[in-house]
Amino acid sequence: MWLKLVALALTALVLIPGGAHVFELPAKMQLQREDYFTVQQIYAGWALFAVPIIAAIGANAMLGHRLRHADRTASRAAWGSAILTVISLIIFFAFVFPANRATANWTAMPEDWERLRQHWEYGHLGSAILVFAALLLTGRALIGSLPRR
Repeated sequence: MWLKLVALALTALVLIPGGAHVFELPAKMQLQREDYFTVQQIYAGWALFAVPIIAAIGANAMLGHRLRHADRTASRAAWGSAILTVISLIIFFAFVFPANRATANWTAMPEDWERLRQHWEYGHLGSAILVFAALLLTGRALIGSLPRR
């Protein structure tokens, strides 16, 4: 079924920026203010990842809906993937987006920049963990129900 491949591809695509943030985090937390603000400029344009995020949620939800009668286990896995991806967005809007706004996308240096950095970095970490779990659930949906012994 083409929808399974689309859901998997989109969910994997959504993991790319989160994975990048996870692996950058240790080094970025060591940067001084000016260097941190300079490095943050590499994320200009990353808002375009909203498109595959929304598409991944939709594809997994559609897959969950389509599988609801044929394979309930796979259906629940696909729905779980969609839900975890939505929760990752909630984390983004609760922690990352406010830091972006408070710093004018990391061009203004407020006094509490270190607190904002923690929200930004750990918000992305939490989101990435959820999206990784979502990818595993999408994979589980593709596998379908395991045969009973």
